[in-house]
Amino acid sequence: MNTDFGKRLKEARKHAGLTQQQLAKKVGIGQSTIAELEKSGQGSSHVPAIAAHLRVSPLWLANGTGEMLDQSKKQPISLQNNPEYPAVRRVRFKLSAGATGFGLDYQDDEGNPLVFRRKWYEDNGYDPDALFATSVANGSMEPGLYDGDTVIVNTDQTEPKDGAVFAVNYEGEMVIKRLVRDDGQWWLASDNPDQRRYPRKVCHEGVSLIGEIVHKQSERI
Repeated sequence: MNTDFGKRLKEARKHAGLTQQQLAKKVGIGQSTIAELEKSGQGSSHVPAIAAHLRVSPLWLANGTGEMLDQSKKQPISLQNNPEYPAVRRVRFKLSAGATGFGLDYQDDEGNPLVFRRKWYEDNGYDPDALFATSVANGSMEPGLYDGDTVIVNTDQTEPKDGAVFAVNYEGEMVIKRLVRDDGQWWLASDNPDQRRYPRKVCHEGVSLIGEIVHKQSERI
C-alpha cells in the first residue's frame, strides 16, 4: 500500500483550496472515491484527471517523482473563500464612551484584505474570525508605527500585558498605545519621544482594551 499517495493527494487538494466533494464533482466521480483514495493511499485510473484538475504533476501525484506543481500549468492561488488562506478584513471600529464592546464598519473599498497561510494562525493560536485590520491614525507610536500603517488587532486578547501594544477604546475614541504597568497602575504610553505632545494616560473606568496588535504592514523602511 502506497500511503504516501494518499498524503500527496490530500496535500494537493488542500493546496488547490478544494473540498473532497468539490474535487470529486470536477473529476466526475463520487466523494467517497476521493475519501477512499486519501485514506487507503492506493492509486487509480483517475490519477491523470485528478492531477489535471488540481494542476499538479501526474507523475508527482502517482509516485512522488519531481515537483508537485505542473510547471506548464502554474497559476495564482485563488484566495477567495480559500480555507488554507484565511483573510483578515479591513475595518473601522465603532466605539462608544464607557462601553466595553465595539461595532465594525467594514472597509472593503480601501484595499484588499490581508491574507495569511492557515499555519500562521495555528502557530500563533489566532482565530481568523477574531482578527481585524485597521489603520494607524497619527504619529503617536512612531517610529514603530506611522500614520497610515496597517495593523491587525486580535480581539480575542484583551488581558493587559506589560509592554504590549493594544487598540484601546479611550472614552469613545480608538487609540493605539503601549500598555505599561507602573506604580500599581496601568498606563497608555506612546512610543513617540515627544512626550509633551503625546503624554501617557492612566487607564481608568472609561478605558477598555479592544485587542492586542499582533501584526503590522508599513511602507516605511
